[in-house]
Amino acid sequence: MTGEQRTGELKIAWARSHMPVLEGIRRRLEAEHPFRGLTLSVVLHVEAKTAALALALRAGGGDVHLAAGNPLSTDDDVVAALNADGLPTLARKGESVADFHQGVRAMLDADPDLIVDDGADLVALAHTERADRGKILGSTEETTTGITRLRAMEKHGALRWPAIDVNDATMKHLFDNRFGTGQSTLDGIMNATNLLIAGRVAVVAGYGWCGRGVASRLRGLGAEVVVTEIDPVKAIEARLEGFRVLPMLDAAKVADLIVTVTGNRDVVRAEHLKVVKNGCLLANAGHFDIEINKPDLEGMAVSHALARPGVETYQFADGRRVHLLADGRLVNLATGQGHPVEIMDLSFALQARSAEHLAKHGKSMAVKVHAVPAEIDREVAAAALGPLGAAIDELTAVQRTYLDSWQGGS
Repeated sequence: MTGEQRTGELKIAWARSHMPVLEGIRRRLEAEHPFRGLTLSVVLHVEAKTAALALALRAGGGDVHLAAGNPLSTDDDVVAALNADGLPTLARKGESVADFHQGVRAMLDADPDLIVDDGADLVALAHTERADRGKILGSTEETTTGITRLRAMEKHGALRWPAIDVNDATMKHLFDNRFGTGQSTLDGIMNATNLLIAGRVAVVAGYGWCGRGVASRLRGLGAEVVVTEIDPVKAIEARLEGFRVLPMLDAAKVADLIVTVTGNRDVVRAEHLKVVKNGCLLANAGHFDIEINKPDLEGMAVSHALARPGVETYQFADGRRVHLLADGRLVNLATGQGHPVEIMDLSFALQARSAEHLAKHGKSMAVKVHAVPAEIDREVAAAALGPLGAAIDELTAVQRTYLDSWQGGS
């Protein structure tokens, strides 16, 4: 056994020991084998928590194949441990874009019955250049960007199988997107820079569930937070929660740190770079590396160089400098360790149960984007109560009767 393999095994064991909800599901899957005879291709960020999910799916009888969901989000020691354990994993930290796409293609070459995706890269490939592959029962999607792509495919009549929107499950967007992204994004920024958050002006682009989490954690660490938005409802929400709300063109002028969390492209582009504050840190917490326009940044800079691992400094002709973190990729995974283990326990419990639902019902489900069944959402929530040190009340018979009736007091 190599040292790398042993380190990976330790990371996976640590993650599994703090993922009681997924482990409970794994034990049941191991007893029932709902994936027997099925091939599952999984494209996710390959680190210890993902390994726990892949092993749970395999315990359910599935032939599981795993590839990276991002070129910079892999833990090589975890890959070594999984491959040594007989779970084929194609991923490498810092792999080229070509190698990344090759890994995704290999997942389709496995001829999957089920797909577990993050960003819909594998699903998109299966609908375009590999549309001749065998029948796929369905897919699950982990992230906002992937759901945006799936809904566009559904809208245009291109979607060819049922897809389950794990991202928007209540247990996912409330906790993974908010608390997971909030903590892990700050972890990635601080790990990359070793700079103080307190006292800085931090701009958060996008006030969805992920943006809410990032903004609240930045404020908790003492930053003055500014939010940028395109949605007036979300903008009002951010304002009433105590944040300044400005257009990016104004926010960039005062920003010590900009974090993009939108799922869209060109959120920071040439017009903003022309006025951005000297020394500003640029970080992206969206799935793809297109939220900060890197061609604009490279075209405007007179020089750029690596300042420290994960930080590239760009110098402009007027003397201003900006620092791009993690090459504009997911900062929480590229320079951090991803979401906390307990958060991914809940998210991957939803993934495992959603994949099981497709294995059992995919053939009869409508070809569209489906919500996670409510009973699965509540099942995961109920299973998480004990491990998180929480307990809830139950309605009395009188209370149930009251709620079921149209009678009430004045």
